Amino acid sequence: MQDKVCLVTGATSGIGRATAKALAAQGAEVFLLVRSRDKGEIALQELAHETRNSRLHLLIGDLARQSDIRRVAAEFLSTGKPLHVLVNNAGLINTRLRHTPDGIEEMFAVNHLGYFLLTELLRQRLIQSAPSRIVSVSSGAHAFVKGLQLDDLEFQRNGFSTFAVYGHSKLCNLLWTRELARQLQGSGVTANCLHPGAVGTGLGNQNARWARYVTRLLRPFFRTPERGASSSIHLATSPEVEGVSGKYYYDCKPIRPKPWAEDDAAARELWQLSQRMTRLP
Repeated sequence: MQDKVCLVTGATSGIGRATAKALAAQGAEVFLLVRSRDKGEIALQELAHETRNSRLHLLIGDLARQSDIRRVAAEFLSTGKPLHVLVNNAGLINTRLRHTPDGIEEMFAVNHLGYFLLTELLRQRLIQSAPSRIVSVSSGAHAFVKGLQLDDLEFQRNGFSTFAVYGHSKLCNLLWTRELARQLQGSGVTANCLHPGAVGTGLGNQNARWARYVTRLLRPFFRTPERGASSSIHLATSPEVEGVSGKYYYDCKPIRPKPWAEDDAAARELWQLSQRMTRLP
């Protein structure tokens, strides 16, 4: 990875930090896209010390705000640097309905539209830098739903459900990756996604005290962030997956997702909605 440039979202803690550390340790130049400047500066200093790699940079932006995503993408593009690996990692889970400043349900906005918009804004740079890779963290939680539900993204017909809305956003990661890989055929850019397993991270820390308490109780049974990041690192760096695209991985091996995550018509429908919601042509 000595001559590679990588960008990792959500890189201050958990899977994102472990992924950024592994890339930096292998010699890559790494851009960390983070929401908090203070936490980002701490992570940057720690990673530079731990990896002996000084080619680390911060990009500050909130993936819940489309204006921030556009600004951050423009900041990266203005460096003129190539982009060989994009790791879409940042995500959240809410125990109650929340909306972004753009008026979109927050889990769908961050977990799916954030991936979609950032990747589209960086797409030409990835193609120009080929061979390059797009790695996106999805989840086995896509099994919490039984298909795409674009006419009720907030799942309000039967009452808001944390697991249904989160699982739906993770299903969108799979369907989007499938369509993205199809579109990128022949470009030298691959797109894959993965299930990291149940990992003890900061996911959900913005929720009520009781939810954070339950998470702390369960944390001893979770995987470490390092193990959770293993598939992200594998997809970003391994020669074994050179040219492999449109797949879903768990523990560094391709697996089949649920049948509704392989629905090409649904993937195209999701793509069109995502274009409209992000105001992309």
